[in-house]
Amino acid sequence: MDFELLQRLVEAPGVPSREEAVREFVIEKMRPLVDDIAVDAMGNVIGYKKGLGGPRVMMAAHMDEIGFLVKHIDDKGFLRLQPLGGFDPRVLGAQRVTVHGASGDRFPGLLQIAARPPHLSTEEERSKAPKVTDLFVDVGMTSEQAKARIEIGDPVTLERSMMVLGGNIVSKALDNRIALYVMLEALRTINAHACEIYAVATVQEEIGVRGAVTSAFQVEPEIGIAIDVTLANDIPGQEERDYISYLGRGPALKIMDSSAISDPQIVKQFREVADRHSIPYQLEIAAGVGTDAGGFQRSRAGVRSFTLSIPCRYVHTVNETISVADLDNAIYLLTQYLEEAHIIGGNLRHWQVSEDDQAH
Repeated sequence: MDFELLQRLVEAPGVPSREEAVREFVIEKMRPLVDDIAVDAMGNVIGYKKGLGGPRVMMAAHMDEIGFLVKHIDDKGFLRLQPLGGFDPRVLGAQRVTVHGASGDRFPGLLQIAARPPHLSTEEERSKAPKVTDLFVDVGMTSEQAKARIEIGDPVTLERSMMVLGGNIVSKALDNRIALYVMLEALRTINAHACEIYAVATVQEEIGVRGAVTSAFQVEPEIGIAIDVTLANDIPGQEERDYISYLGRGPALKIMDSSAISDPQIVKQFREVADRHSIPYQLEIAAGVGTDAGGFQRSRAGVRSFTLSIPCRYVHTVNETISVADLDNAIYLLTQYLEEAHIIGGNLRHWQVSEDDQAH
């Protein structure tokens, strides 16, 4: 795997609506892999790779990560926050963050829970679950210093570098930079293909799949493939009957989630491609989560949609964990599907790839 590419993707800051650092890097890496590239009014990056007149296939991975905006600076210099995306406050206390100032400066901060320390609190107080509204950031400044350098609306991101853990990768923002990596690697490794490929890095997925709706409206794909992580909740404290996916058993083919029911024909195609190439996979039903596929389905007159998922433990924490084997198999499966995408809506539409095309 290209460790440096993935590291730069996950460590770049990019909360919803402030994806510019990620976008610049994606454009740099995607430009030599496509025939055309553009950025729309929302900030979605849309790359186009020519085919042979086959179906218009849009694959998309969102650039944004969960984070915060500065909402208030109090008279002691502490910052209060507006969350962007779904957080579990139980895992946020005593984390480190970065405040991204409007001037371009970055300020380190400590994310803390507004509560009495355990030495002074009662058992009842310690047993209460914290709320996101209890969080504040200590940037080590007085109120005057903080207000001179930090503005309301400045983004705040969790701070954690990427690491290798056995056969796994651990980092913040693997949701969903790992999918950007899959998309870029599929563009890099694909051979001759009939379909017209649109590779889209979307914005604002974490706050309502907004970029997916607008980009699909522009592209008008016949097939929409969202690439995202899914919950690998194969960990202590869960019943096996409630597992959504397992780490290390291959990419997951999403049957449905709370935002979309995958097109059965596309699910069947992915299964056939995986079986033909001996690629391990698992089937997934994930109530309570959603992906860009839900945005595709609601664009224009609708798009036949599907989500290819990378199992991920500890989603929406700084310890998001994926298997390198699952990552490699997701890239291989997506690449093979794009090379063989010849059935749409139950109607056979074949585009012959000549020997000359295969040679290229």
